[in-house]
Amino acid sequence: MGQPTPATDDGWWRSAVIYQVYVRSFADGDGDGTGDLAGVRARLPYLADLGVDALWFNPWYRSPMKDGGYDVADYRAVDPAFGTLAEAEKLIAEARELGIRTIVDIVPNHVSDQHPWFCAALAGGPERELFHFRPGRGEHGELPPNDWQSEFGGPAWTRLPDGDWYLHLFAPEQPDLNWAHPAVRQEHEDILRFWFERGVAGVRIDSAALLAKDPALPDFTEGRGPHPYVDRDELHDVYRAWRAVADEYGAVFVGEVWLPDTERFARYLRPDELHTAFNFSFMTCPWDAARLRTSIDDTLAEHAPVGAPATWVLCNHDVTRTVTRYGRADTGFDFATKAFGTPTDLELGTRRARAAALLSLALPGAVYVYQGEELGLPEADIPLDRIEDPMHARSGGTDPGRDGCRVPLPWAAGEPHAGFGGEPWLPQPDGWAAYAADRQAEDPASMLRLYREAIRLRPEFGDGTLTWLPAPDGVLAFARADALCVVNLADAPVDLPAHSARLLASGPLDTAGRLPGGTAVWLRA
Repeated sequence: MGQPTPATDDGWWRSAVIYQVYVRSFADGDGDGTGDLAGVRARLPYLADLGVDALWFNPWYRSPMKDGGYDVADYRAVDPAFGTLAEAEKLIAEARELGIRTIVDIVPNHVSDQHPWFCAALAGGPERELFHFRPGRGEHGELPPNDWQSEFGGPAWTRLPDGDWYLHLFAPEQPDLNWAHPAVRQEHEDILRFWFERGVAGVRIDSAALLAKDPALPDFTEGRGPHPYVDRDELHDVYRAWRAVADEYGAVFVGEVWLPDTERFARYLRPDELHTAFNFSFMTCPWDAARLRTSIDDTLAEHAPVGAPATWVLCNHDVTRTVTRYGRADTGFDFATKAFGTPTDLELGTRRARAAALLSLALPGAVYVYQGEELGLPEADIPLDRIEDPMHARSGGTDPGRDGCRVPLPWAAGEPHAGFGGEPWLPQPDGWAAYAADRQAEDPASMLRLYREAIRLRPEFGDGTLTWLPAPDGVLAFARADALCVVNLADAPVDLPAHSARLLASGPLDTAGRLPGGTAVWLRA
């Protein structure tokens, strides 16, 4: 292939609207029921009309799909279910012609158990040093080497026929790499260059704080010393080396960093490390004005010392959809079990999700929109015999898994499978066609039209810093540049602040011109 012009880092990422594409569920171009790159290419005009600046793709690499593609067997090949490397290159180029950049997902903590390295390691080759193999404890080595638990439930160790155990912080099919080995570091820097040379503008780093492990692999006791595998100091050397590679191409990083310590979190965003990191406190906030304001203030404060922009997201491929989360009368949502104390009110959830969209898009920094959020899709109930997410099986059935937010998108109300393509790999609920993009495109009051207009008007907020305005209890009001955002999270309507024009509202005002509960408005000062 010819060498494309490297992506240029002109600061676009500081205020970008980035659309997350879960390829398997986006659009099916060949009719086999699985979303693919051909489907994405066919829908690029839709994404351009939406007005997004970039697309973040969940892993599209060759994979046995034991964890939705996060078990990578070959980073330099596209999985045949999605297409070919040549199609990926065309997609990157075609999107760029429409002014849309591409961000790909890298999963550095682990690979697939079908990766050539792990296959060679199982055969007794020197590649064994690239992973964490240990003898077991107990009289006959029958116990795991330590007490670490998998993120998917159960021990983080699996025993092999030769008696040794290997580490996997996720599924057994995802063996953890040994990041103390220079070959692991070199391989990932080469992978970065491989995709940057194909015009990729950025990389999202999965489980970015988990790579480095304490060489002793000790048992873990909360509160006693450094964590043996979360946020270890030696990890920062890895990301400094990555940043040097990215700077060669003008490319950017966004890290998936779940850390409660704001100072530790900010270290990943120093000028010589990652450009941005996901902000999960905002996403996990209940519908509560005080807690949302605290989350916003804390997020901006933790980014300020390192000069990094904040990121805002309402939902992703791992989290219950926004309409369903906000459709609960209580605030008792448990993100670990995805359980609530009250049934979902979709009308309430949709109203709040519309307001939350305007809130997130008005904040300073970058915004990520998970596919289908712009259609107002709710969480889907997946029949037990159709659940594919390993979290469900590993939890013994107590966790419903993440498939409910991964159901294939509805594109055309009058077509089979709501225009997705062939019979979808996950079943679409009855009535899914009511959310179809073609129907919403014609409805001025639809969620899709709201997102399009909000993204179009977002520059009204400029680069201005956020200034909070006086507001009643349960109301968030702030100014940026010459624009105001007011969000009423209470039940009773409230008067609007002084303004010269109304730019956009998530729902109608009442007959007295007040802002109803569960509604947001953008105003010109």
